Amino acid sequence: MDFAFDARTEELRAKLLAFMDEHVYPAEAVAEEQRAQLASPWDTPAVVEELKAEARRQGLWNLFLPDSEYGAGLTNLQYAPLAEITGRSPQLAPTALNCAAPDTGNMEVLTQFGDEQQKKQWLQPLLAGEIRSAFAMTEPEVASSDATNITTYIERSSDGTDEYVVTGRKWYISGAMNPDCKIFIVMGKTDPDGEDIRRQQSMILVPRDTPGVTVKRAMQVFGYEDHSHGGHAEVIFDHARVPVSNLIGEEGGGFAIAQARLGPGRIHHCMRLIGMAERAIELMCRRAVSRTAFGKALAQQGVVHNWIADARVTVEQLRLLVLKTAWLMDTVGNRGAHTEIQSIKIATPRAVVDIIDRAIQLHGAGGVSQDFPLAELYAGARTLMIADGPDEVHQRSLARRELKKYL
Repeated sequence: MDFAFDARTEELRAKLLAFMDEHVYPAEAVAEEQRAQLASPWDTPAVVEELKAEARRQGLWNLFLPDSEYGAGLTNLQYAPLAEITGRSPQLAPTALNCAAPDTGNMEVLTQFGDEQQKKQWLQPLLAGEIRSAFAMTEPEVASSDATNITTYIERSSDGTDEYVVTGRKWYISGAMNPDCKIFIVMGKTDPDGEDIRRQQSMILVPRDTPGVTVKRAMQVFGYEDHSHGGHAEVIFDHARVPVSNLIGEEGGGFAIAQARLGPGRIHHCMRLIGMAERAIELMCRRAVSRTAFGKALAQQGVVHNWIADARVTVEQLRLLVLKTAWLMDTVGNRGAHTEIQSIKIATPRAVVDIIDRAIQLHGAGGVSQDFPLAELYAGARTLMIADGPDEVHQRSLARRELKKYL
């Protein structure tokens, strides 16, 4: 395994680091000021569109897509250090580069499984950053960590029309509050009584303006509504009718599509989490050398030394594991990297939460305030111990794979 950056990665890293310094970090405060003046907090501040235009001009666009027909054509190993950099400003940078979830996963689904009409109607405007999208899987009434529990129905119309009827209730549907979110990829059951529980589900495209679709409310995460990412909404599908041609792939293929979608999504989250940890370490060090308590700088306190040293060791370990996972995904595929994908999904969020927590402690009251990004970083990192499968599901699967060697 050679994790040295190749020439193209080095070039993109240099451009992206400069883009962050010159455009993204200065825009963080501007975006908040502009958002306060908007008619709706879910509208996109003008500075975000300016960032997108500049990123596209510089060729820092759709870096996540390995398919060169649609994206930058980077491998996972090439994209990893770039995603890490964007994680330092998770509210702005991924969106600026058109590399923000859930659009990334939805574009991957349409690239791999969409037909030509679906690509033309929905993938192309997503690739251009003209619209946003949402992925509607999680439900409030069932344990959605087990996708076979999903109760949303996708039924063929009984009145002779060539349509599917979608009925169900979803929540924590990321991005759905954004008025630019024009399309939902909905996971539901087309064959709820089928013998194979992993062939009961299908995925279907449901435009936001479809009669019967109601974006009911924004769900909070530790009190945050996450305006910059378009929120996390509760969405009702009440006999929403869409053409049969809106089905993605085949009936019964939803579970397999979800697994294909979640592999890259999980590693992308972990890449960005490392960037979040690096931002927390930077803030911790700046605070330590600038604050005095009990007659000496915080940087002279032994416990602060321990926090900073432990954080640095942890980040270096996590980065190596993420890079190994990216390398395996590139060389043996997502299935061959299953153990490593689950390992980083377990290890990275919980370790980064701990690092951010130490940074908050070092900042005192400021750490939990809106004057520093730490509280929001904490909320985002802590959520990822649940999102894309809670830790316990991955631990269960990983343990079973290990035990299988001895049974």
